[in-house]
Amino acid sequence: MLFRDRSDAGRQLVEKLKAYADRSDVVVLALPRGGVPVAYEVAAALRAPLDVFLVRKLGVPGHEELAMGAVATGGVRVLNKNVVTALRIPDEVINAVAAKEERELQRQESLYRASQAPPHVQDQTVILVDDGLATGSTMRAAVEALRQQHPARIVVAVPVGAAETCAEFQTETDETVCARMPEPFYAVGMWYEDFSQTTDEEVRQLLRQTNERQSAAPQPSEWHAMA
Repeated sequence: MLFRDRSDAGRQLVEKLKAYADRSDVVVLALPRGGVPVAYEVAAALRAPLDVFLVRKLGVPGHEELAMGAVATGGVRVLNKNVVTALRIPDEVINAVAAKEERELQRQESLYRASQAPPHVQDQTVILVDDGLATGSTMRAAVEALRQQHPARIVVAVPVGAAETCAEFQTETDETVCARMPEPFYAVGMWYEDFSQTTDEEVRQLLRQTNERQSAAPQPSEWHAMA
């Protein structure tokens, strides 16, 4: 069964995350751009803050859909050693691709966040959301970068993922939630009716809507006083 689109996937994913609803220590971080519509639905249902966690895949030159690694905010670089070794990709090629993607990271940082400070995640439970897990290199970079900020707990959550990759993440995070693990998997986009690219403007709009919702909603500490 296919997800209609990323929003539909997010609404289905949140069914697996209800234990995190209405908690003041939970932050939802989306991997742009495709993870943002998914995470928007998750954050709305959990009544949790939403922000982006910037990470870029390092595609093999000429075969960009094949990930040889990823880079994330904070100068983190994760390489898929199996791909690098099998294709004998030299360091200078890796460095050139990484430099290009790091420039894109800086552009996204300015575009999505402007002058707003990154979210405070120390001692928080962070739910990292993307639209799917294939090789996991992008998410792995995000997890490694996030650890440097000392959250209390890291939860990876995706609507669909390769069973082997989801199993690997169970040992690399505090919790990994893959709502569906179809076999054979092939690619994330195969499990969506609409997998069209999420635009920068869509990301900005969803983040604005989240900020407006958060500003208007009572904070968890206020709920008991209102009861």
